Amino acid sequence: MLQSALQDRQQLAERVAQLEAALASTQSTLAQVIAERDKLLRAYEQLKEQLELLRRRIFVAKAERIDTAQMEMEFAETKAKLDALVRQIDGDAAAETPTDTPGDPSAPPPAPARPKPTGRRNLGELDLPEERVELRDPAFEGQDPIGFEESFKVKYRRGGPVRVVVARAIYKPVATTEPEAQGAQPVLVTTPMPKELFPRGLLAPSMIARLLVQKYRWGLPFHRQARMLAADGFGLDDGTMCRYAEDAGATLGCIVEAMAKEARATAFCLSTDATGVCIQPEPLAGRQRQACRKGHFFVVMADADHVFFEFQPKHTSAAVCEMFRGFNGYIQADAHVIYDAIFRGEARACDGDKPPLEVGCWSHCRRRFWEAAIIGKHAAAREALLRIDKLFELEDQWKHLAPVQRHARRQQVSRRLVDDFFAWAKEQYALFKDTRGLLASAFGYAVRQQDALCRFLDDGRLPLTSRVGGRRGGVQAALVRVRRFRLRARVGFAIAPSPAPATSNRTGGFPASGSPRGCHHVGVMRPSRPALLSRDGGSGPGSHRRDPRCRTPSRYSTSTNRNPFASTS
Repeated sequence: MLQSALQDRQQLAERVAQLEAALASTQSTLAQVIAERDKLLRAYEQLKEQLELLRRRIFVAKAERIDTAQMEMEFAETKAKLDALVRQIDGDAAAETPTDTPGDPSAPPPAPARPKPTGRRNLGELDLPEERVELRDPAFEGQDPIGFEESFKVKYRRGGPVRVVVARAIYKPVATTEPEAQGAQPVLVTTPMPKELFPRGLLAPSMIARLLVQKYRWGLPFHRQARMLAADGFGLDDGTMCRYAEDAGATLGCIVEAMAKEARATAFCLSTDATGVCIQPEPLAGRQRQACRKGHFFVVMADADHVFFEFQPKHTSAAVCEMFRGFNGYIQADAHVIYDAIFRGEARACDGDKPPLEVGCWSHCRRRFWEAAIIGKHAAAREALLRIDKLFELEDQWKHLAPVQRHARRQQVSRRLVDDFFAWAKEQYALFKDTRGLLASAFGYAVRQQDALCRFLDDGRLPLTSRVGGRRGGVQAALVRVRRFRLRARVGFAIAPSPAPATSNRTGGFPASGSPRGCHHVGVMRPSRPALLSRDGGSGPGSHRRDPRCRTPSRYSTSTNRNPFASTS
């Protein structure tokens, strides 16, 4: 019995040791799992923060606002300590500062109030290189002037701004046979100013051209140009630059209208795409903040020659039908449903006209495969990118050929590649069409748009893609800085107002514009040398108009007291 009890006790001890070892191992494993869980939770919280940060940067206003009332309630004790510390510091500073008695002769005199500037500033006081231009009247040829009336402008030449002295000759006409009245002042004649594109302006055309090229060609904001000019000794605020940009667009807007009319009448292919922008509405009484509205810039490229910017408040079939009314050539666009109305013939000017033909954009097709390859890591998407990139590579090699030669090369090489691509794409789509995801969406887009994507093979003049720049596919132009806009009411137009760049970010990319047809030609440019033009009316850059709804002088006029399409000669 004793031996049996000892054996049972020994077995029990071994069992306890095994359980203790298992418990220790379980505790160690549990600690590792808890540590790993905490690590994953921290990573999850970090990802949530990053996601919320990205969502805020994309969808929410950029202003860093915070509810100060909530903070004061939450940290009332800390706020009380800070207020007490500030009062103590102010009291100590006031005690240490000597006070001047009214009769103290050693007290410095108060600084005189600076008078408010009136009129035009005197450019002759600036330390700038100077050039003098004398204007003489041909009617007084052979007669010496008795003096000159001088005015100043600022022009630009290589090296910096230059002051131009415009000296107009003053003549005293030869005495006539008629006796002069007793005490009458002698009649003096001043040489009239020649006709100018910007009358009574502060800047010469060369400086205006410099500002606009720096802004719209190289993307240099006006406020940076103001700092650069100040470093050269010439102060010019960005508000004045904006008014010059508006006036230049209003003066040359007739050219935009003529080019758009010619494009719709004679263009072979129009490539278009839309870019959404946020529009900041006018503030309402009693409401400090409002949600931004959505607008759309349609970019239209006519035969790779001109690029027009059309603003539309809504992304609808009615808007695009009005934009392309009467055009019966080729239209290249993405597969958005709003363009179907054009190809059905709803944008025809007459019942007998044929509707335009649809040309697919391979950049939009490629974008979907790129998303599936980068985000979903799908091998089929990478293979599709390889096949599509080969088409782009061939088109890049043939871009200098004549349309007839390019058409022949496409028939020999590109047609085989395209047919092989769609045969392969249909097989892949049959495998993935029952599963929702990026890959099924990409192959579905390609299969459904096969006819439109193959249409570039019909003519050597048709482009493979509607892309102007190299950014994200589609027609992309200088819209990088156009993100937030403020609506301005347009007088005389019974349509939604076109947007003007908001003054808060100082990087608005386009002048305001308006059109009685609802299609706003905001700009026109050639791909090689972009130069954006506006069509808004105004009374000139020198007029400081005040918008009654704003506290500061408006950069963009709200009245059209000048015909923007009138001849300037």
